[in-house]
Amino acid sequence: MINLYEKGAFLVDGTELVDEKNAERLNQLVGSVPTKEEAKQNTIAYGILNDHNTSGSMDKLMIKFDTLTSHDITFVGIIQTARASGIEKFPVPYVLTNCHNSLCAVGGTINEDDHMFGLTAAKRYGGMYVPPHQAVIHQFAREMLAGGGKMILGSDSHTRYGALGTMAMGEGGPELVKQLLNRTYDINMPSVVGVYLTGKPEKGVGPQDVALAIIGAVFECGYVNNKVMEFVGPGVANLSADFRIGIDVMTTETTCLSSIWKTDDTIKEFYEIHGREKDYKELNPGAVAYYDGMVEVDLSKIKPMIAMPFHPSNTYTIEDVNANLKDVLAEVEKRALVSLDGAVDYSLQDKIKDGKLYVDQGIIAGCAGGGYENICEAANILKGASIGSDEFTLSVYPASTPVFMELVKNGAVADMMAAGAVVKTAFCGPCFGAGDTPANNAFSIRHSTRNFPNREGSKLQSGQIASVALMDARSIAATAANKGYLTPATDIDTDFSVPKYFFDKTIYENRVFDSKGVADPSVEVQFGPNIKDWPEMSALPENLVLKVVSEIHDPVTTTDELIPSGETSSYRSNPLGLAEFTLSRKDPAYVGLAKEIQKAQKAIETGNCPLDAVEELKPVMEAVHTMYPEAGEGNIGVGSTIFAVKPGDGSAREQAASCQKVLGGWANIANGYATKRYRSNLINWGMLPLTIEEGELPFKNKDFLFLPGIRKAVENKDSRIRAFVVEDGGLREFALNLGELTDDEREIILKGCLINYYKEEN
Repeated sequence: MINLYEKGAFLVDGTELVDEKNAERLNQLVGSVPTKEEAKQNTIAYGILNDHNTSGSMDKLMIKFDTLTSHDITFVGIIQTARASGIEKFPVPYVLTNCHNSLCAVGGTINEDDHMFGLTAAKRYGGMYVPPHQAVIHQFAREMLAGGGKMILGSDSHTRYGALGTMAMGEGGPELVKQLLNRTYDINMPSVVGVYLTGKPEKGVGPQDVALAIIGAVFECGYVNNKVMEFVGPGVANLSADFRIGIDVMTTETTCLSSIWKTDDTIKEFYEIHGREKDYKELNPGAVAYYDGMVEVDLSKIKPMIAMPFHPSNTYTIEDVNANLKDVLAEVEKRALVSLDGAVDYSLQDKIKDGKLYVDQGIIAGCAGGGYENICEAANILKGASIGSDEFTLSVYPASTPVFMELVKNGAVADMMAAGAVVKTAFCGPCFGAGDTPANNAFSIRHSTRNFPNREGSKLQSGQIASVALMDARSIAATAANKGYLTPATDIDTDFSVPKYFFDKTIYENRVFDSKGVADPSVEVQFGPNIKDWPEMSALPENLVLKVVSEIHDPVTTTDELIPSGETSSYRSNPLGLAEFTLSRKDPAYVGLAKEIQKAQKAIETGNCPLDAVEELKPVMEAVHTMYPEAGEGNIGVGSTIFAVKPGDGSAREQAASCQKVLGGWANIANGYATKRYRSNLINWGMLPLTIEEGELPFKNKDFLFLPGIRKAVENKDSRIRAFVVEDGGLREFALNLGELTDDEREIILKGCLINYYKEEN
C-alpha cells in the first residue's frame, strides 16, 4: 500500500522512479547520471522557492510571499504586533477571515469586537476582510487566492494549497509580521520528498483515507519532518481536484514544512470554474528530478481508514478495527494513560454493542471535510436512509457559503437533513473545540484535521473526557446510515454521483470587504475593551536564573496541550488573560509556579531586589556566588522554563509560546522540537529554544538552573550552552544546545522579542 524508500530517488520524465542506488538503470533511461545537486533543481518545489527567494543563495533562503492569510484567533495579535512595530500599510495582500468564532458566553472577547477590529484594520492598512460564516480560511484561499507557482503564508498550520499549484506554509503570527514589515521568511533550503501516486482509489475510499494512510506511515519515523512533500506520478491524474485538496490539507499532520503537486487539466478546470483561468499554471518536475526521499502510494490498495484517539497517526483500517475490536480499544486505552496522565477514568469498552463499535457522534466539517465532493458523496449514502433516534448525531459544515449554496441547489442538503443530519454554516468550531463538543465518555468520528486530547472541547480539568477518531466523510455517512455502528463506505452499495459544481461568487461580492490594496489612514482601528496590547518585555540579560516549572515526558507534546484551543480562545485578544490557561489541561500547577518566579523579574524591571520578591532565590544566589560572585544586580534575569521531550506538534498558534513568555518564560528545553513553526514561535517571542541530549535529565521539576554568560553565548553564535543545576548549596554543570540561528533570530532573542527588535529599528 505505502512504501518508504530508504534513501532518495530519481524521477524520470515525471513517470518512472529509480532508486538512487540503481545508477545503472538511470543510465539506461537517460544516457547519463546527473548529480543529485543538479537533479534537485528539477523538482517543482525548487523552482517555486527559487522564484520567491531574495537572498541570492539557494542554501539560505529569504522568502517573500505573494499573499498572507489569518483567521480571528490569530489576526488581532498579529496586527497588534505589526502596529507596535510601526506598520503603515499592508505591503502584500493580507486576508482576514473569521471562521474561528469563539463562544463569547464563556468569557473573554466578544466575537464582534474582534471582527470589527479586523474590518477596520483591513480598511486602514489595505487588506481583505471575510465576515463570519462565509468561509473557513482555507476554502476561501482555495477559491479566491491560490495560484500556480505562488506562495502563501498563513497563521494556521493547515495552510496547504499544494494541489492547486501553490506552495503554502502555516507559521506563527510573528512570521507574518515580518512579511508585513517587508522582511523575509528565512530558512535553510528544505529537503524535498516525493510522494509517487499510482493506481485509482476504489469506490467508497475518500481523500481522508489516503491522507491517514500516509500519516500513519511517515509520522512516527519523522520521514517528512520539516520537508516539502511533492506529489507526482500517474495516480495524480486519477484524482479529482477536491480529492487532491482533501489529501493535501492533511499533510500538516505529517509535520512536513509544505506541499506541492504536479498540475494538469483537472486543476485548470478548477480555476476555470472559479473564474480565475489566468491563475492556473502547469507544474511538472523536470526531465530528471532528484528527491531526498520517496513515499510510494498505490491508491488502489488504500482501504477506509480510521485514526483512533489521540493522534492522526494512530491509524488502522476500519476493517481491522471491526475485526479486532477489543484489542484495538485496549491499545487506545493504554495510549490514553500517557495522553491523559491518569487524570480521569477512561474506557472505550462500553462502546461495544452486540460485538460492534457504536459511535455517539459524526462530524463532517472544516477545511478537510467540508468540501463539495465530500458532502455530495456523503449525501449519496444518506439519501433515503435514517440516522436513527438514539444517541448518534450527525452534523455537516460546508466549508464556504458558495459550497453550501450549491449543495442546497442540487438537493444534497435536503437528502442529508431528511436522514436526520444537521447542516450548519462554515465554521471551524468542531475542529478546535468550540462547537459540537461531545458528551462525557462519548466517541466522535470526524472528517476534520485533528483528534488530539481535548481538542474537541472536553474538559479534562473537570473530569469530563470524550474521544475523537478521524475518518473520511463517506465512511462517516455509512456509519450514520447504519445508525451509529462503525461502517466503512466500501460496505455500502451506492452509485456515487457528484453533480457538476457551479461556483457563485455573488455572496463574496456582496459581503467581503476588499480594499484592492488601498490603505485608508483616516480609518481608526476599532478596539473592544478586552483587546489588549502586548506587555513590555525585557532584553536578554547577561546571566539567567531559570526555575523549571513543568516537566513533560510524553513522546510528543502538542500546542493544544501547551495552550488549549476552544473556549480559551475567547481570550485570544488579551495576552495576559489567555496566558492564565497555559498548560491548564496538561499541568494545572504551571501558571501559579511561573507567576511566582516571575515576581523576581518584575522586581528587577522596577529597580527592586528580586531576593526580596522571591524568598527562595536567596539560597540559589548564594550557590551561584560560589562560582560566579559577579552575578547579580544589573546583569541577571530570572524566569521560568519547561522541559518537554518533543513539544510543538499541531497548531501554528503563536500563543503556545507567547503565553509562556508573558508569564516570565525565558526558554524551553527539549530533546527536539516537533515542528519548525513552534521553534520559530519561541524565537520570535525572545525565548531560547534549547535542546538537551536524550537520556536521564540532570534536573527535575522545580529545580533552579543557572545559565552564565548566556547573552554573550548568543552574541558569539555558540551552539553549546554551559548550564548548571543549583543544588546542595553549589552548582552541578551540564550542557545544553541552542542549535542553528540566523543573525536576525539571534538579534530577536537578544532584544527580548520581535516587537522590541522592530521597535528599536524604527
